Formats: sequence, C-alpha cells, structure tokens
Amino acid sequence: MLTDFTSRFRQLSPRTRWLTVGVAGIVVASGVAMMANSSAPEPGAGEPEISKGGDAQGVVPRVTVIVPGASTRAAQVTVTGTIAARYDMPVGVEGESGRLAAVLVEAGDRVAKGQLLARLNTDLLKPQVAQLAAALEEARANARLARADYERVKAIAESGAVAKEEIDRRKATAETAAARAKVVEAQLNETTARLRRAEIRAPEAGVVLERMAELGQTATMSTPLFRLAKDGQVELRGEVAEQDMPKLAEGQAATVTITGIDRTFTGKVWLVGAVIDPKTRLGSVRVALTPDPQLRPGAFARGVVTTGATSKPVLPQSAVQADGQGSYVYIVGDDNRTERRDVKVTATVEQGLVIGAGLTGDEKVVASAGAFLRTGELIIPILDGKPLTRTATKAADKGGKA
Repeated sequence: MLTDFTSRFRQLSPRTRWLTVGVAGIVVASGVAMMANSSAPEPGAGEPEISKGGDAQGVVPRVTVIVPGASTRAAQVTVTGTIAARYDMPVGVEGESGRLAAVLVEAGDRVAKGQLLARLNTDLLKPQVAQLAAALEEARANARLARADYERVKAIAESGAVAKEEIDRRKATAETAAARAKVVEAQLNETTARLRRAEIRAPEAGVVLERMAELGQTATMSTPLFRLAKDGQVELRGEVAEQDMPKLAEGQAATVTITGIDRTFTGKVWLVGAVIDPKTRLGSVRVALTPDPQLRPGAFARGVVTTGATSKPVLPQSAVQADGQGSYVYIVGDDNRTERRDVKVTATVEQGLVIGAGLTGDEKVVASAGAFLRTGELIIPILDGKPLTRTATKAADKGGKA
C-alpha cells in the first residue's frame, strides 16, 4: 500500500507535491495541540489562580484581621519649643554712662541678691563726694553759728537794746544758713547715689546666663551688661495646636526631652496662653521645670503634657492606609467583604497608632495587606490564626462567592 502511495506521489507535479506536504503538516500540528489541551490541568488542580476579588471565578484570599478593642491610656498633648529662664532679668547701668573698670562674674556663676557684678570708673565721682561732704560740714557750722547769734539777739529783744529790724535780719540769716546746709546735703546725697550706681549689683539671687560686659568698654543705659535667671528657674516655652489648647490647664504634669540628652525632665504647666496666633493657629504654654545644669536656655525641647485618661483603639501601623482623602482602614463585615472606614490618628505610641475617631474597637480590622484590597472584596478573615467563619472557608474551597 505504501508502494502504491509512493508511486502515485511521484507522478504528481512538483507544485502539487509541496501543497500536499503543507496540508499534511497542518493536520499533524492541529492534532498535537488538541492532545496537549486535553491533558492540561483544570484551574485549581495545580497552582491557585490569582484572586479576582471574589467577583470572578478564583481563590478567595485569606487575610489576617484583628479586633483592637479600646485601650485606656493617658491622654496627652505634645508641646514643642525652647528652654528659657522663667524670669529673665537684664542687668545694666542705672544712671549715666561710664567706663567699666572691673567685671567680677562670668556666665554660669550663681550670685546672691545685691552681689557686685561690675564696677564703673569712679575717679571723678569720689572727689565730688568728698568735696560735697566738706561743704556740708561747713554749711552746717555756719547754720549753727547763725542760729546761735539769732538766739542771743532774741533773748535781749524785750529790753529794747536791739531794734526789731536787726532781730528779723538775724533770724533770716539763721534760716538761710540752715537752708544752705540742706542744699549741700541734697547735693551730697545725689552724688553719693551716683557713686553707688557705678557699682552694678544683682537685683535678685540667681544664675548669670550671659555676660556682655567687657573690661574697658563704655557702658550705657541702652545696652544690658548681664542676663540673670532669677533663682535659676527655667521653663519650657512652647506652642500647641489650636484644637489642643482647651485640654491644657495649670498644674498638669509634663515630661520634657532635650535634643542630645537621653534622660527626661519633669515639670508642670504653670501658664496657658490667653490668645491664639491668627497666622499660625498656635497657642502658647509654659511648663515650669526643676533647675538642672543640663537645662540650658535656648535648647530645643519637646514636652508631653498628661491631660487625663482616654479609652481609644490602638492599631499597628500596617493596618492604617492613607490617600488624598486622609487616613483609613479596611474593616470586614458579616458577609466577609471589605469596607473602607475613614479614621483619625491622634497619637503614636509604642504599640502603634491611637485612633481618635472612626472606630469603636469592636470592628474586625484588616491588620495588613490593606494596600492590595479594595472595597467590597470577598476575603477569608483569619483571626488568631484561624478562619473567622466556616462559611468563608467553604467559599474558599469552591473558589466562588460566599
């Protein structure tokens, strides 16, 4: 039979031979493809298909969920600002200007009330004081002499030996001498006060924050020479958001951290600002701190003020997503489908994010993989390592909807 086919094939023209071979090749290829398709595994028999959200034939994804509940924790307000002296006192020249002849303290020194800080040159004031003191003694002596003279004349006035005009003149002379003595005394007091003001003293006990005085410079009333922190007291002068201002009150405890220092410092709110800055929408708050050498005025600080207790859900950071509309999470309904829920994050703690609004804590919240889900998607919730419902497990085994 094969011989007859070969002989007939040879009798064909060359063009017909090539057409016959081509058709035979197509038939063979089609048969091979059909056999391959008939032996291919059905969907689900080998590798699972990628999830199509439960709306198309596919595998329903298993997603870990949590029920966060409500955690009771201290309600806190964050304050940022700088360390400053609670009572910052500039000290300078009280009277006329002068050249500094001595500077006796340095920045960081603790001084007592009335302690001498610096001294102006007094080469002109001291002679003036001595001169006026001598003039006062002379004036008082003349006043005593004139008074005695008047008293003698007055004693013999009744005898008629001295005219009344002379008695009046002696009385006027005595009064003039007494007045002259008082004028000189006032001049002496003024010059003595100027001499005392040449000594620059601490108005209160405290710590020298800055020393701007330099030996030999001309000190004037317009330029402070020192800055003192009264009693060494320091505070945090900070700002808080407008919505947090009503939560603050005097006496609330605060914990303050300083950049570059590992330990924390404790304090209390002692003043809450009365106004809100209309440009920044921030309010001011001042936290009194216990004096410490490491609390240097000017240092950047961050404080946390405890304003009370609150009960709010806490979620891991992987559970909270964000987009142009704000922060949100996916919760799972009774039908095991996802639902978007907008939330408000009010604080960050060691356990995660504190949810101030949007959740009660009883919801089933997708713990992770939220970025790969969409609203209304069918899932199998896994809580504590187990499928949450039997219905969802059966749906997953069938690869269809629950």
